Amino acid sequence: MIKPFRIDIPQVDLDDLNDRLSRTRWPNEIADAGWDYGFPLARLKELADRWRTGYDWRKHEAELNELAHFTTEIGGQNVHFVHVRSPKPDALALILTHGWPGSFLEFLDVIEPLARDFHLVIPSIPGYGFSGPTHERGWDVTRVARTWAELMRRLGYERYGAQGGDFGSGISTALGAVAPERVVGVHVNYLPTRPDPDDGVALSEQDRARLDTVRRLMANRPPYQALQAATPQTIGYALTDSPVGQLAWIAERFDQWTDPRTPVDDERILTDVSLYWLTATAASSARLHREATRRSEPCPVPLGVAVFAHDITQSVRPLAERLYDIRHWSEFDRGGHFAAMEVPELLAGDVRDFFLKLPAHVA
Repeated sequence: MIKPFRIDIPQVDLDDLNDRLSRTRWPNEIADAGWDYGFPLARLKELADRWRTGYDWRKHEAELNELAHFTTEIGGQNVHFVHVRSPKPDALALILTHGWPGSFLEFLDVIEPLARDFHLVIPSIPGYGFSGPTHERGWDVTRVARTWAELMRRLGYERYGAQGGDFGSGISTALGAVAPERVVGVHVNYLPTRPDPDDGVALSEQDRARLDTVRRLMANRPPYQALQAATPQTIGYALTDSPVGQLAWIAERFDQWTDPRTPVDDERILTDVSLYWLTATAASSARLHREATRRSEPCPVPLGVAVFAHDITQSVRPLAERLYDIRHWSEFDRGGHFAAMEVPELLAGDVRDFFLKLPAHVA
C-alpha cells in the first residue's frame, strides 16, 4: 500500500537539538591548523551558530511539504519517496537516487527542469532520512535496486530510466542489472574506474592522470570511508548523540567534494544535516558503506555518463567502455560530487539529452 506522507517533526525534537547545540563541548585547535588536522574550528562554530540561531527548520519543512511525499513498505522496510508527475501524460519516468551524505534533497533544483519531460520518482535509500533505519543485514546496492524495481512496479511504470551519483550510481546500474526488461537506460554522474594493469587499452595523458588519482585514493583510504565500512555502529553512537559531530561529519564532505566555484549553500547543507539528525539515521546510513562491498551483476542497459571536473575521481572512458554499453559521455569543466546541487542546470540538461535520444524512449 502506498500512503501519502507529510513531514512533521515534533517540536520536542527541535527543542532538544537547540539545547544540545547550546551546550556543545568544543575541542581546542592548533594555531594556524587550517585543514591539516580536519574540519577547522572557526568554520564549524560558524555553521553550528547558524544552525542554532539563524536556521529555520519549519520554513524548509513547509517548502518540502509542497512536494508530494509518500511511503510504502517493501520487503519489511519503510520506503519514503517524492513523486512528481510531468504535464506530459506519456512522459518517460525516471527514478533518481541520492548518495551519502546526501538525501532526496539533492534533487530539489532539478525537479522543475526535468519534470517538463519526465515523471520523477525520488526515493530515500533504506537507512536514510524518512525511509528510517534498516533493521537487518544485507541492505546492499542490489537489494536497494530490487526494492526500486518493486516501487516502480507499484507505481505502474512498465518502462523507466534511472539516474544517480555516489551510491545512487551503483544503485542505478544495479537496477539496470536486476530489471533490464524495464530499465531503458541509466545515467550516472559518478562512475569509478579502477586501474587495470592488464587492460591493454591505450590511455591518454588525461586518462593516466585520472588513474593516478584513483591509485592515491586506494592507497590512502579516506578516514570516513574506512570507519563507516568497518565499524558503522561505533561511529553511529557519536553522530547520533552529538549534533555538532553530525554537522562536522557531513559538512566536511560538502566542503571537500564540491567545486570551489559552485559551493552548496549553507542552508541546503544544514537542511541535509538536519534530516540525518532528526531521523537518527547516522548509523543506518553508514552501514551502506559496509554492505556495498558486495559486487553486483554487470549492467546491460545503455549508459550515459556525466563527468564533472571537481568530482572525487573522474571516469576513464576506455576502461568504462569495457564494462558498460556507453551511449552518451559528457565532460564538464565545472561542478563536483554534488552535481545536482552545484550545477543543476548542467546535470538536468545532460540527463534530458541522454534519455530523450534513446531509441527505447517510450513510456
